[in-house]
Amino acid sequence: MRMFATLNRSVLGGVFLLAIAAGVAAQTGVHPLSGRRYAQTMGVEGAEWLDRAERDQEEDPDRAIDVLKLPKGAAVADIGAGSGYMTEKLSQKVGPTGKVYAADIQQGMIDLLNKRIARRKLTNVTPVLSTQDDPRLPIEAIDLVLMVDVYHELSQPQLVLRHIKASLKPGGRLALVEYRKEDPNVPIRPEHKMSVADAKLEVEAEGFTLTTINEDLPRQHILIFTKS
Repeated sequence: MRMFATLNRSVLGGVFLLAIAAGVAAQTGVHPLSGRRYAQTMGVEGAEWLDRAERDQEEDPDRAIDVLKLPKGAAVADIGAGSGYMTEKLSQKVGPTGKVYAADIQQGMIDLLNKRIARRKLTNVTPVLSTQDDPRLPIEAIDLVLMVDVYHELSQPQLVLRHIKASLKPGGRLALVEYRKEDPNVPIRPEHKMSVADAKLEVEAEGFTLTTINEDLPRQHILIFTKS
């Protein structure tokens, strides 16, 4: 029995390593349109980085929210919400009559998000456990979808974009906040950056139009696409 147990653990370990390798391979593939390499999704163990004290200075997230010009009462979605850092800011921006769908593919992140919702008493936030290819948002119910340092990690971006388009109201917007690939001085690995050209090529292929390129942030593009 002991020998069988040891062998079983070994086999399971091998299967586990193969699963990890397959997952990494899927996420580090090459996009068929732009040729960029997908980045690996940050795990729950990296959540503290999302709430780091330096983030205000490095990214100026409040400025990013202001650029979006969200009215009170708007329905928005934060895809790749993580621990809810941006979700909380969106919640405050749209006010009690607004709605924020906070979507993430990792249950661990949803757990952290729920703790923030309870701690901050955010009454207008709905957590959504998504999948790799579907954020699971309601159809034609969203005014704006926001992804902050998330799009480059999507393993199936075109499928996700199709679902996002379906979730947006007519004339709804998709905003990508991504580190500038064009700037070698931005201290981020290349696969965790996006160029304007790559984002435009990939997103417009799914029925969006790039309507705003904002470079006010210290290190990131704000790219706003409108549902065509």
